[in-house]
Parts: sequence; structure tokens; C-alpha cells
Amino acid sequence: MTKKKTTAHIVSHTHWDREWYLPYEKHHVRLVQLVDALLDKLESDTAFKSFYLDGQTIILEDYLQVRPEKKEEIEQYIREGRILIGPWYILQDAFLTSGEANVRNMQIGHQDALKYGEPSKIGYFPDTFGLVGQTPQLMVQSGITNAFFGRGVKPTGFNNTVSDGGYESSFSELIWEGPDGSKILGILFANWYSNGNEIPVDESAAKEFWDKKLTDAEKYASTGELLFMNGCDHQPLQLDLPEAIRTAQALYPNVDFVHSNFPDYLSSLDTKLYNQQSSVNRGLSTVMGELRSQRTDGWGTLVNTASARIYLKQMNQMGQSILEKVAEPLASIANLAGKAYPHHLFTYAWKTLMQNHPHDSICGCSVDEVHREMVTRFDKSRHVAESIVEDSAKYIADAVATSIFAEYGADALPFVVMNTSGWRRTGTVSIDLDAARLYLREGFTLEETSRRMQEINLSGRMLVDQHGEAVPCTVEDLGLQFGYDLPDDKFRQSYMCRRVRVTFEAVQVPALGLRSYAWVQSSLPILEQVTLLSGNRVMENDSLRVEIAEDGSFTLMDKLRGIAYRDLGVYENTGDIGNEYMYKQPEGESALTTKGHAADIRILEDTAYRTAIEIKHNWEIPASADERLDAEQRALVYYPERKAQRSRDTVILKLRTVITLEREGKGLQIASTIDNQAKDHRVRILFPTDVQTAVHQVDSMFEIAKRDNEPSPEWLNPSNTQHQQSFVDVNNDYQGLTVANLGLNEYEMLRDGRNTIAVTLLRSVGELGDWGWFPTAEAQCLGEHTLRLMLIPHNGDGVTSGAYVEAYQFQIPWTVCQTGVHKGTLATSYAPLEWESQNVAFSSMKMNAETGDLLLRWYNMSLEASTLTLNLHIPHVHLYKTTILEESKPSIVEREVSIHNLQIGPCEIATFGIKL
Repeated sequence: MTKKKTTAHIVSHTHWDREWYLPYEKHHVRLVQLVDALLDKLESDTAFKSFYLDGQTIILEDYLQVRPEKKEEIEQYIREGRILIGPWYILQDAFLTSGEANVRNMQIGHQDALKYGEPSKIGYFPDTFGLVGQTPQLMVQSGITNAFFGRGVKPTGFNNTVSDGGYESSFSELIWEGPDGSKILGILFANWYSNGNEIPVDESAAKEFWDKKLTDAEKYASTGELLFMNGCDHQPLQLDLPEAIRTAQALYPNVDFVHSNFPDYLSSLDTKLYNQQSSVNRGLSTVMGELRSQRTDGWGTLVNTASARIYLKQMNQMGQSILEKVAEPLASIANLAGKAYPHHLFTYAWKTLMQNHPHDSICGCSVDEVHREMVTRFDKSRHVAESIVEDSAKYIADAVATSIFAEYGADALPFVVMNTSGWRRTGTVSIDLDAARLYLREGFTLEETSRRMQEINLSGRMLVDQHGEAVPCTVEDLGLQFGYDLPDDKFRQSYMCRRVRVTFEAVQVPALGLRSYAWVQSSLPILEQVTLLSGNRVMENDSLRVEIAEDGSFTLMDKLRGIAYRDLGVYENTGDIGNEYMYKQPEGESALTTKGHAADIRILEDTAYRTAIEIKHNWEIPASADERLDAEQRALVYYPERKAQRSRDTVILKLRTVITLEREGKGLQIASTIDNQAKDHRVRILFPTDVQTAVHQVDSMFEIAKRDNEPSPEWLNPSNTQHQQSFVDVNNDYQGLTVANLGLNEYEMLRDGRNTIAVTLLRSVGELGDWGWFPTAEAQCLGEHTLRLMLIPHNGDGVTSGAYVEAYQFQIPWTVCQTGVHKGTLATSYAPLEWESQNVAFSSMKMNAETGDLLLRWYNMSLEASTLTLNLHIPHVHLYKTTILEESKPSIVEREVSIHNLQIGPCEIATFGIKL
């Protein structure tokens, strides 16, 4: 019971998962009912002062989609401060969404909020499954000085219960510091974001309620300003809240019960925290970096959502990459060449993609109907992005001066290779070229049109670069193909063509730039055929040597340092009697591996620029869990306490692994195809590093995070799986191995004496989990899945060696576009800018919708300040430094120059605007 003067801040809200244990539209209907009730209450009762709309403006979109006539009424209450909105577009998962996706989320949330009123400057993460280390910097750059969150540090435990002891913070209020030094006030929902839910009006019930709730809040609070969250997941509005507050006030005259909001609560808290004369002033703990619930028993972290329904993570990686790393840079370059930038299409594509980013969506921890709809959204967003890419690439290619290829005759076939990564790049690319077309408008019969195309002579051709030098390539005749143009000024134009696929290694294509090639008739001598093979199971280039054993495992030799990594590529299989949230291996089970199982090995490709070897296993594994699992799931047995085992019945798990080495490659590419016919299990691929170190590095949002190999003493879960984005890296002073991935967000550092990196390829489970029994048959992920990785050995420093650059470029597809022989305004090798900085990673190139300025973003991968030299090859008025919200700022130089030396602080996210 409280003894000192206390304020109970009661904040009305609802935590609105757009989709979860019900499909989206069923939640949607309930949302409309809730907002209808809210508007009625705000109109009829001025004592119901305000409502927090869960920090995400998409709720307004969803509601007004059904109730457009309510728009003016909503605007009125937002302007009056009775409905608080923003700052996000959606409440996203932190570890499974990219840095740029989080930036767009904040940008679009602010843009949409400003249409109604002011966005609330509240860093709101009520149920986010852990938080990334750069969150404080992202908040500060958004003008937000706080973060409200429910997970990541003690005392939140399983099913949102409080666990005592070993706190990372002394109080529910703390100082949260990012790796760059940004500091914000953190507010932990120590008693969860429903600790003021369903407050009784009845006096006796209210007495029992508040005796407990006030004590629970005071247990963690650093001041007498106590926060009570009146709402929960999809919680209907408490209509009698004003009456409940009056009852509480009568019962506890020493407590001020206020129907409050976050800004007012923060204002009162600031007064207490920072008034040095205050008798209740206390020092707050400072928590550094990532909030990943490491000081817990490890069973309630929900980390294995990183591997639930991996197909969603793969689609998300592709969707994010094509938008932020391909479409935006290409549209920016096209804009510099004269084409309008499609801001409206980007907003639509980003919104559609981000609708898949809430934690119960991208985490794969919802019912099957939810995730089916997500696949459609991923496709929709990608289709818009692909349309932008195609239009932008064609505009750029048509602006390139390809007339240098005219000397090869009228049938020369030029094309342009575009590198939208932030670094100069070499790699294998393919393009499907139309060797000849015949439009149906010409009037020939279909038979005659087909015959003419089939008779096209493809002999006597070779690939040349812009300097006329021959380039080794392979050509596949794709035969007769149907196609069509969609002109801007006439009806669609159908044609038949003879198409070929040309594959080769593009060398040193400029960062954010292009190089030109052509497939031409030529009398140049045929290039001498070379090979990267040294026998049926050995391949090597100047940097790497790969030797494959009979069981399909392999040794990777770093030739530059003379270091071998052995026993790589072994598959591991275990049972999984957990759920979409958490992995649980059956008690007493030993992992199965492909070690010692003979594989079928054959050469798949042998060219001058690339070689590939195929490894096949037909692996007998248990078909599923035994019958006990179903009974335990129905009885809601807590997953760590389950006793189910694996079935004695077996099925064949078909594994097809293709390892590929390119001539100039600094890494070994791996494509693993799994034909999964088993249930209730997990498949991982193992990479022993034998690197002696106690820590490792992981790609996270705008950060290379350092993590311990050993979990904290409180960690009881036998598994210590963690999140990654583009890669995980193990290194010491003289060697390192980076494992890059495409949409494989879960890894574990095995405590096996070899510092083995285990990457999860597939996890099959049959229930949602959490608070009830929700069967999810499609989470078993039956069928075929292809997973991609790259192994990059280095000298022990992933930044300066370029290993992390290789890993980032692995995420980004090449863009190649055919064009004609013509004059143009762009050179055959072109980039609008060049930049150089050893420790800095490129993140974004886009145009700002409000100013028309070109916006460039980098982040410092190191803890040391860095200088970034930027050389602009485009006419511009000046350059300025801004924030992730991209507001226009004054110039940071006094005169117009082309070369800028820009200072980037330790771990800083640095955004620069170019006034064109």
C-alpha cells in the first residue's frame, strides 16, 4: 500500500495486432467496432479524456477503409489531443526487418500522422520481441527521447509474468544508450502493458484491484509517478473508466488518479527524475545496446520466431532488397537523367511490404490464414518494385551512349549491367537477349513468323565489353519466345522472338553505376577455355580452394592466409516439439547429421568464370513427433515441460546442395534445396570455424553487434539461438569466417569446442503456441525449399578486409537491361557519385518527395570516427546533413564543391541531402 504522495497515470489504449490468432479481416471487423465505440465515448463523455492508438497510423487506414465518413470526426479528436497517433506506420518486429524498412516506417508514419495532426513523439514498442541496439539513435534522430517497451530486459517472464532477481535495470525506468552514445529514457512495462486493464467500478473489487496494482507498480518505479496501461491485445474500450477512476480516488486520497496520456506522464516523470531537489530523485541504471532478454532462463525470449515459416523471411529479404537496394537507387539515377521519380508507387510498395512486418506477421507465429495473405502482400509489393526497376533500368539503358558498338554491324545487341550496391562489384550475371524480333503487326501468319525466328543464325557471335575486349561467356539458346511491349502511346505490341541467355562475369562495375556490353558478330579469336576445377571434387580460384569429401562435407582453404576450415556443410536434424515461437528438442534425443553418409557428387557447371558442384543426400529421418505431442498440445502443456519424442516411422529427406565458386569470388556460394516430407523437426547446416574467441559479430539494424558465445548464467534453455540479418562472423586477430545468408535469420554459436556456426534452414512445427491451442498445419513447411548462403574467409577484420561488403552485396541482385545502338547522355561506364571510407557501409539512395533532393545514407560499422570522401559527378547547389526523417537543412559547406570530406561518428547513421 502506498504511503507517499503518488500519481497513478491511467493510459487508455489497445494493443492492436492486425492479424494473429484470427485472420486479418476478423481482427479488422473488431477494430471497426472498437473505434466506433471510442468515437461515441469521446463525443458523449468529456471525462474520458484521451486514447492512445497503439503507435501505428495504419489503424486509421484500416478503420477509414470501412468507415470513410468518420474521417472528419477522427481528425477533430486528433487535433484536440484526445486521440494520439503515430509515430510509426505499423508496429514492426525489430530483428527481422531491415534498417531502411524501419526508417521508411518512421517516415511514412510521420507523413500520414501529419495529415490529421501532430504525430506523438513516443517510441512505442509494447510487445516487440527484443530490441536492436541502434533504437536509441533512431529515436533521437526522429525527435523522440523515450522508448516504451515490454520485452528485452527483466523482469518480464513467460506469458508476461514478472520474474524476480538479477535485474538489468534497478527500476522500470532506465537510461538506454545506443552504440553511438545516443541516450533516451526507457520505460519498461515491468508489469506488462495491461497492468491497468479492466479497472473495477465496484468499491470492494476496486480495493482488491488497486491494493495489488499499486504495490506491483511501486515495486519497480523510481518515482511516485506510476503508469497503468488500461488495455491489452484487441481489448475493447472500457466505457466506465471515468467512474472507475472516481471510485479509486475516493478509496485512496493519498493517490492522484489521472486519466492520463504518455506526454503528460513523461512530463511528470521528468520533473521527478531530473529535479535534484526532489526527495524521491533516484539514479537510473544505464542499459547498453541490444535488449535481447539474455538475463532470463531463455524459455520466454521468443527468439525462434526467427526460424518459423522461413519462406516468409526469404520473401521479406527479397522484398526489402529490391525496394531499398535496387528500385530506389535505379529510380534515383533515372531521375538524375531526366525521368520522374515515382514517389507514390514507392509509398504504396513500402506500405504493402510493411503490412507484413508486425511481430505476429513476419515472425510467422500466427494462424495459417494470416500467412497465406502475407504471401500475396509480398508478391504485390515485389511486383510494384519490379515494375519500377524495369521502367528505371530501361530509361537508364536507353540514355547510355552505346553507339560505340555500331562498328559491329546493325545486329549488335548492346546491354547495360547496373550495380546498385554501394560498392564496386564483380560477379556473374545473366541476361536474356532478344536476338531478333518480329512483331505480329507486320502481318505474317503465325507459322511464317515462327519459321523466320527459328531460322535466325546465332553463330559467329561473342561478348565484348565497352572497350571492345572479348569477355568469356556461355550462351544458351532459349529458342522461340512470345513477348509484348506496352507502349505509353499505343495499344500493346505482341511479337515473336529468338531469345538467348548470356552468362558471364561482369568485372569492376562502379558502385551505384553501370557498365556496357554487347553480344556481337566478331572475327576475334575464340577465347581459350580455362577451368576452376582441379578434379571431380576440387575447385579453386586465386583466393579459395574447396575440397569435397565423400559425405558431401568440404574443406575451405583460405589460400591468402593458408588457413583451412574443415568439416563444413554437414547437415543436422533434430526433433522439435515446440511451437511457432520457440524450439524445443525432445529430451534425451541425439542430433542426426549427414557426417559419414555417402553423397552423390557431380560437376554441375565448368566455365571460365564459374564452377559448381552438386551434392545429393537421400537421408532417412523420423517422420514426425510421436502421438504424445498432440495430447500435450491440446492440454496446453508448457513447451519446456513436454515429454513427447520422435516417431519410429521414417521418411526420406532429400537434400540437394550446390556449391559455386566464381573466378574473382572472395566467397563460396551455397544453395541448399530441401524436399521436406517430415514434421516436427529442424534442419540446420553446420560450419565449424575452429577460431579461438569468446565473442562473435552479427549483422543487425545499422550495426555490427558483438555478442558473447556463451549465454548468461541465468540462461537455462539448452538452445542459445539468436537473430541475424545479413551475416554472422567469428574472428580473432588473424583469421575469421563470415557466413552470409538470404533470409535465414536464425543462427547459433555451438558450445562444441570448435565455435561452430549453425544456421537454421528449416523448422517444422504444428501449432501457434502462446495462450491457447491453435493448430498450424502449414507451419510444418512441407515441400521444397531452397536456401542460400555464402562463406567468406578473411584476415580477422570483417570490415577492413571487405568480407562484410561481400556479405552485403550477396543480398542484392544485379540489374541487366538490353538496349539498342544509339547516342546517349550517359557514358558506357557511369556512376553519379563515388565515395570512399573503410569503416562505413552504404545503406540508401533515394529522392525526397517534399524537396526533390537526393538523399544518401551510410552507417559507421566501427566504434571509431571515420571520414567519408564523397565525390559528386552531378550538378548540385549544396550538400547538407540531416536525420532519418530527411528534413532539409542548411549547407554544411560554404561554397559549391564536388568533393566533400564528411565526418561520420562512431556507429553513426549518417544521412546527407544533395540539393540538385
